[in-house]
Amino acid sequence: MRTTAIVKKILSHYEGENPGVKGNLARILMEGKLAGTGKMIILPVDQGFEHGPARSFSVNPAAYDPHYHYQLSIDAGLSAYAAPIGPLEAGADTFAGQIPTILKVNSANSLLPSVAPRTQAITSSVDDALRLGCAAIGFTIYPGSSMSLEMFGDIAEMRREAAAKGIASIVWSYPRGEDLDKDAETAADVTAYAAHIAALLGAHIIKVKLSTAHLSQPEAKKAFEQGKVAVATQADRVRECVRSVLNGRRLIVFSGGAAKGTDSVLDDARAIRDGGGNGSIIGRNAFQRPRAEAMQLLQTMIDIYKGKA
Repeated sequence: MRTTAIVKKILSHYEGENPGVKGNLARILMEGKLAGTGKMIILPVDQGFEHGPARSFSVNPAAYDPHYHYQLSIDAGLSAYAAPIGPLEAGADTFAGQIPTILKVNSANSLLPSVAPRTQAITSSVDDALRLGCAAIGFTIYPGSSMSLEMFGDIAEMRREAAAKGIASIVWSYPRGEDLDKDAETAADVTAYAAHIAALLGAHIIKVKLSTAHLSQPEAKKAFEQGKVAVATQADRVRECVRSVLNGRRLIVFSGGAAKGTDSVLDDARAIRDGGGNGSIIGRNAFQRPRAEAMQLLQTMIDIYKGKA
């Protein structure tokens, strides 16, 4: 596999990592229509765990089949496909070697009591990822939850094992907790903090949500104002997240979030590009659309990241 100067530069930032991890990062960065650009679009399909099958797939019934997501990722020229162990195993042989895969190793569900602390159960292992030929594991943390320290410990241990076996680690860092309201969960200061925590935990790729201009923490608000940190535009807020992941020395991608209109999805991609982010990890806004519409949306996003749209 050849790499570009851009990818080589990105890999040079991972100075403490072994060739196996770097090789798997290169697999993702050199896959699909964005190969070699330093940009990525990843399809994550773990929403069935979080929201249930009907809420996730009934608007596009073909998406009940895990093979649909493998094929969509391949045909759209995406960088990787991420899912829990069940869907990955359901297509692992049929699609072996055709698209880098990411094993989502922990999950939660919406049937839990609302008063339960925010956490996720570990549902698969590094050895499962190795067996399935995955390029990376994916792990969600909830900074702000009373269970967050346990989650930090879990991913630290799994990341160490994965790196020893040459597998990269991607951390979904979503601020959620007993003292964080909905505004705080997507506030500019809290989102950048969550991205920073994931980088400090050793994530090779960090996934966060796009943030709002709201500043939630009083002390952080003072720091943003004193440091003249811009948050007015989405690109500004992406730029602060990029700076927060070791001054851009770690790859960072942004969630597509809840289902929204095409124009909003494309505006998000332009803001990510303009803010220096490494791309999108877009699930519902892709697989809940009819296939032809999803293909067109993903192609336009690719064009945006290439600077063509």
